[in-house]
Amino acid sequence: MSTTHRHAVIDDLAAIVAIYNTTIPSRMVTADTEAITVASRLPWFAEHTPERRPLWVVEQDDKVVAWLSYSDFYGRPAYAGTAELSIYVSQQARGKGLGRYLLMQAIEFAPQISVHTLLGFIFGHNMPSLALFDAFGFERWATLPRVATLDGVERDVIIVGKRVA
Repeated sequence: MSTTHRHAVIDDLAAIVAIYNTTIPSRMVTADTEAITVASRLPWFAEHTPERRPLWVVEQDDKVVAWLSYSDFYGRPAYAGTAELSIYVSQQARGKGLGRYLLMQAIEFAPQISVHTLLGFIFGHNMPSLALFDAFGFERWATLPRVATLDGVERDVIIVGKRVA
């Protein structure tokens, strides 16, 4: 079965939030410690437009199983050519190459939306995500030591980056 993606629509938001919420208990992927709501993500969803900061979903059997977002970095005009990537894959779809697929597509697509630099903000203990970005030539540009505390454990955040144009 070939993998494809499409731009997310508002009807996808519940599935996007559900996938995100499944990652919270692992303390590997997000700094959120409690489940978020669809309503809380409406402003975030509105910030994602196909022509500037896409939000993509991958479907299998008519169900959203993964998503990727491009987000503004630091929100200032001079940084418009830089975007942060976020990739989330549902539990049942992990380990099947969807993260690789989405990251490859994001790298190839970035110049079409005037993005020349891609960033990832990844917990230092999230070895699978660091390995994924490493495999696509992202470099470790910074370590923010012990900036997050999850269940009483201080965690580093690694900033990875890649010039794509």
